[in-house]
Formats: sequence, structure tokens, C-alpha cells
Amino acid sequence: MADMMPLAPSLPAALRPRLTWYAAGALLVMFALATVIGHAIAAQWGRAPVLLLYLPPVLAAAMLAGRWPALLTAVAATLAYNFFFTEPTYTLLIHDPGDVVTVAMLLLVGLVTSQLVTSLRHQGELAAFHASRNATIAGFARRLLSCGDDVAIAEVAASELATIFACHACMVAGQPEARLLAGAEGVDRLTEADLAVAAQALAKGEPAGRHISGGSLTDWQFYPVRAGAGALAAAGLARSDGMPPVEGDALSLLGNLLDQVALALERARLESAGRENIVLRERDSLRTALLGSIGSDIRPRLHAIAAGLRKLQRAGGADGEVLHTVAGETARLTGFIDNLADLDLTQAQDPISVGAVAIDLYRRTVMRGGEPVHLTPKEFAVLAELARNSGRVLTHRYLLRAVWGPAHEDHVDYLRVAVSALRKKLGEEVIQNEPAVGYRLAVQSAQ
Repeated sequence: MADMMPLAPSLPAALRPRLTWYAAGALLVMFALATVIGHAIAAQWGRAPVLLLYLPPVLAAAMLAGRWPALLTAVAATLAYNFFFTEPTYTLLIHDPGDVVTVAMLLLVGLVTSQLVTSLRHQGELAAFHASRNATIAGFARRLLSCGDDVAIAEVAASELATIFACHACMVAGQPEARLLAGAEGVDRLTEADLAVAAQALAKGEPAGRHISGGSLTDWQFYPVRAGAGALAAAGLARSDGMPPVEGDALSLLGNLLDQVALALERARLESAGRENIVLRERDSLRTALLGSIGSDIRPRLHAIAAGLRKLQRAGGADGEVLHTVAGETARLTGFIDNLADLDLTQAQDPISVGAVAIDLYRRTVMRGGEPVHLTPKEFAVLAELARNSGRVLTHRYLLRAVWGPAHEDHVDYLRVAVSALRKKLGEEVIQNEPAVGYRLAVQSAQ
């Protein structure tokens, strides 16, 4: 892999030496200019203004080189003033007590000024470092937001980590057998030893690899991507020269980046689970609709066929064996349809509630005010048909065909007796009457 410049510094610039030959030469030139100009000023207006000429080199040293070079420059400025402008000149001796005070004040001002400027520069560079670091993390997070699955997240993470830390990078996952999810450019495989160390990092949730632990046979360092449930994956980093890919303050940056990877992986898994739940709900809804259609459309027709067969048997004149066979198969098919109609997925639904009454079609129980209500089979069958079509008006003939069969669709008295019993047991408001049409259950509410 070609060497790449990191997007963010690994250490604050204020913590690294800044004094260069160029900066040292510039300071010497400033000292020389201050001395020359000081001689010209001293000849015209005395030595008092010359003190100020030695402060710019101190400020420049603090800005360019840091604290200790600035302190040394302040001492050098004091010695230069003493050497060139106090009596006796061209020596470091001082005869006049007033000059002692002047030199001491110059040294004090130089030291204080250098400290203040150095502190300001230090704070400025720290602010710039943290801004760059935050920008790196934000850019990394934005790239991860565009990913929809684990592999895409691993590809982006490996590519970004390789760029940020100027090293080889990869992402691995899987327990107990670790596998390569994605690698940056030039990384397409890992050795068995590499995968073994990666598995160690995943299992223990701690970094492992070269220069860390357990990595004598690998060039990689593996850092786990941790979440509440454990290590979701591990990021592998390595340098071609064998040096540690991340150290010092860069470790905290790596930790922040891996936290972003963990959030992205968790988000992807939650979105995947959400999509699966949507598909399951849609499938269950379709299945419920199909089963409802079986119960409301096919079952009455089977009852009609059975009633026609019974009429043929009573009338005679037809082949009895054939009628018996058809009647048996019709009965079996009716049983299958009844079983399918009962599988209406109500086990995945809440009980239907009408006021204080709760109707659980799956468990075939009815509660009123928290107390169980005993219903006869026909009463429950009528209530179940009304509950499955809650809010819809079901005609007398439909309810009679569905509960008693087509042979009894004209026996309205059967239905009225059952509804009257239900109203006594559940309350008058549960089943509403539509005169000359039929009945309906009051609009349901979630329990």
C-alpha cells in the first residue's frame, strides 16, 4: 500500500519540538538588528528605549519554538542588553545599581512574556488539534451513515482507518472462527496466525497483536469494536516497517472511531431486524386475510354442498355409494377448512376488547371485568364470527350458515336465542342490532 498522510495529527503540535535551524537563524538576525538599532537609538535618546527592542525576539521564539526556547531567548536578550548597553560595555559586569534593576526587569518581563505567549500558542494548537480530531470523527461517522449492512460498514471503516493512520487496515468478525470482513487497498487475506490473534481480541474484548499481547506470529494489532453485547468486530492495523501503527494520544482517537463503527453496526442490525419484522407482519396480515376468506367464503359453500347431498340422499334415485363417498370427502374437507379458519394468527394479536369484555379468539376465552364468562359452543361461535368482523354488520343468514350450517339459515330463532344469552352474560352494549338485517360487535379497541 502506498504511504498516505493521516487526516488528523496523532499528537498535539504543542507537544512536539518546533525549534528549527530556520527559526534559530531568524532569532539571531532579530538579535543583530535589535543591537544595531539599539546603538543608533542610544546615541540619540539614551538607553531606556533600547530595552523594548529585545522583546520582539522573545515573542518570536515563543511563537515559533515553544516554552523552553522562549525562556532561553529571554535570558539571551538580558545578557545581550547587559553586554552591549550597560557600563562597563562589552562585559557582563554591572557597576550602576540602576542598571541592575533595569536588567532584572528586562529578564522578568521577558520570562513572563514568553510564558504568556507560549501558553496562548499551546492553547491555540490544542484547540486546532481537537477541531481537526472532531472533524475526522464527524467525517468518519458520515461515511458510515451511508452503509446499509455489516460488509459495507467494514469496507468503509477499513478504508478510512488506513487513511487516517497511514497504515494497512482491515475488519474481522465472527466467533469462535474469525473471518476477514473487508480490507483496505492491498489487504485481501489474513494468515491463520492473524485470524487466531483476531479471534483472541474478539473473545476477550481486549486489544491483541504485535507489541501488545499474543502477537509474536503476526504483524497486526487487533482492536475490538465493543458494544453492550460484547465485541461485534475487530479492527486490524499494521505498518509495513513493523512499527506500532497507533500509539500515544492516537489511541484515544482510534477508540472514538471504533465507537462510531460499533454504533453503525448496531444501527445496521436494528434496521435489518426492523425490515424483517415488517416483512413478517405483512406476511401474517396476508395469511390472516386468506384464512378469513376461507372461513367466510369457502366454508358456507361446503355447507351448501353437504346440504345438497343430504337432500339427494333423502330423495333417492341416485347412486348411494357415490353420494356416501362425496358426503364423506365433503365432511373431511369441511373439517380441514374449519381447522384452517381457526388459524387466524390471533395468537400474535391482543384480545379484542369491547368495554369491560375481552375476547381472546386464540385461547377461546371471554373475560368480563377480569372474570371468565362461560359460553356454550354455539354462543362462542356466534361471538367469534362477530369478533372476527368487529364493526361490520353480519346478516342473519350469514351467521346461521357459519354457525349452524346452510340447513338452518332460515331458523332466525336459533340466532336470537344465542344473541339474547350473550347479551345477558356480556352486557347489552356488546352486540348491536341492525333491524331486519343482522348484528355487529361494537368497534374494538386495543386492550
